[in-house]
Amino acid sequence: MGGVRGPVLRADEAVLRANIAAVIARVTPAELMMVVKDDGYGLGAEWAARIAVDAGVRWIGSYDIPTAVQLRAAIGTEPRLFAWVTSTDDEIAAALHAHVDLGVGSLDYLERVIVQADATGFRARVHLKIDTGLHRNGLIAADWEDGVRIALDAQHRGIIDLVGAWSHLAEASDAEDDAAQARFLAAVARAEELGAELPHQHLTASAATWARPELRGTLVRVGAFCFGVRSADGPDLPGIAPAAELVAGVRRIDGDDVVVGVGSFDGLPSTLAGRIRVGTPAGARPLRSIGPDEIRVAAWDRAAVGDEVVVFGRGRCGEETPTTLAEAIGTVGEEILCRLTPSVRREYR
Repeated sequence: MGGVRGPVLRADEAVLRANIAAVIARVTPAELMMVVKDDGYGLGAEWAARIAVDAGVRWIGSYDIPTAVQLRAAIGTEPRLFAWVTSTDDEIAAALHAHVDLGVGSLDYLERVIVQADATGFRARVHLKIDTGLHRNGLIAADWEDGVRIALDAQHRGIIDLVGAWSHLAEASDAEDDAAQARFLAAVARAEELGAELPHQHLTASAATWARPELRGTLVRVGAFCFGVRSADGPDLPGIAPAAELVAGVRRIDGDDVVVGVGSFDGLPSTLAGRIRVGTPAGARPLRSIGPDEIRVAAWDRAAVGDEVVVFGRGRCGEETPTTLAEAIGTVGEEILCRLTPSVRREYR
């Protein structure tokens, strides 16, 4: 294998495209909103969004407004962009200039969006959020009718368009998610009785979207699964594979250890030591220890400086996936990707 200088996160376009295709096939007729929060789960939001749009995805979820504005500048007028974290007035104005759909989960935020839309002259596209039990933002039931009426009044005045209703599921149990869906559908029905037309209704994220088709709305928000990160302790996903692998080069041979140039300062959790196996030219080998800038791996025959070690990936050299690493230390696969620092070079294939 060729030498690797410093740790590299290799993102694979073909794998990402295959994952997107698998998700679309799974969720149709619902439409996919691909979520690229946390800089595309550490792989690069612009890179992922460009590929998604080219693959036919018409909705990108950014989480925050600055990312959505950045994506609009990078990828043009298509697709629709959705940002849902509550933001400052300046960020709201920037979102309106960039034609970003806004998720709105409080009366105060709704009023501020209306004020900014009126001031800037850019008509806001609003998705109103109902709290269905997770208590992660969202209008409580007692405020829902007021929120719908305020939004419809602003719509009649030409300031906003109320285009969607949405919520988050806890995904703690099927029974809780069923109850949340009932609350969501009741809220949508009441909004429609008040005169709202809500073509975009979205309730589910990756796990519930995949496993519970009866919960899907007209739109589904899927992030981690598109990047090949399955749910911790969840089943394997047909057609889905990690879209990136973390590789680093051998620095030296030290007795029965091979010393590799990646460590905790690069974002690798030190608690993984002694719990996982990494990929080498000779197959899987135990990861023995993790230092600030290097790891020690059980040696193999004819190991040499410059050999490539795969810390996580798709298993081509015996390595484990990001989610398997996460399960070993009681976290989620998204964290394994997102905690990688800027010292890890990104490489796109």
